[in-house]
Amino acid sequence: MSGPAVRIDPVRPEATGVAETAADALWADAAEAPLVVRRLADPPEGRRWTALATPDLDGVVLASLSGAADGGGVAGHVDLLAVHPRAQGRGIGRALVTAAEEWLRAQGATEARFAGNPPCYGWPGIDVRYTPAACLAERLGYERYRIAWNMTADLPSSSAEEDAADLARLAAAGVAVHPAPAGERAAVVEFVRRQWNDAWAWEAGQATGCHYAERDGEILGFAAWGSRPLWFGPMGTAEAARGLGVGRVLLRRCLADQAAAGLRSAQIGWVGPIRFYSRAVDARVERVFWLYRRPLG
Repeated sequence: MSGPAVRIDPVRPEATGVAETAADALWADAAEAPLVVRRLADPPEGRRWTALATPDLDGVVLASLSGAADGGGVAGHVDLLAVHPRAQGRGIGRALVTAAEEWLRAQGATEARFAGNPPCYGWPGIDVRYTPAACLAERLGYERYRIAWNMTADLPSSSAEEDAADLARLAAAGVAVHPAPAGERAAVVEFVRRQWNDAWAWEAGQATGCHYAERDGEILGFAAWGSRPLWFGPMGTAEAARGLGVGRVLLRRCLADQAAAGLRSAQIGWVGPIRFYSRAVDARVERVFWLYRRPLG
């Protein structure tokens, strides 16, 4: 027997209660959840997105459209799903996902995903520690199709002597490292766009902190943190500069910023090269995310 219908309405993410519900529901991300809500509500220009909630704000979901789905069509994303602990077990999560799917379908999406929608995302997927969310996705017919992970680096990540030695080595190769303050990153952002993609360029521009390396006026690499609140990334080194150790220095510069901001550890988000981060700053794989998808008929 089904329970009573759950009413779901559009809501402003900045409304009192939305961030609070996210913080109370997402216990592993309680400190960051309000920051994530604000970030998701300020995406790149042109992104279509929505926020939906129960009238009492005991449950909230944010969803958005991205690019092409695998095999063609348009992908939609469930970016954040939160049900307050006092309201769990009433079918609110199912109702929120159903409402998000209806909105995505009306926007032309042919597939729904519990997966991050770069460049403006909350998490790569469902943190495996949120077991009820993974169970809900599977009950609703979502297929687990990918695994992602974060690494954790304790702060500070290096000594002053190590940093000085690395900077001296780069200087001997004609490479200098500089901060890129907010509002003064146009050249760095353009470098990132040219070398990689628009998504990373947006993240570099939005990041709380950013550093870059250059030689003879040519940018060779960059690293950023805080485009996804409090996490490190993205980072990249131009092919011509690989092997110089530029990435390690830029990484440590950003982690030093995070330590100065009061963090005791740093999350390196959606990691690819595990070995690099393990060797550079003794980072360890600590958070695992399952990515889910299902077609929208």
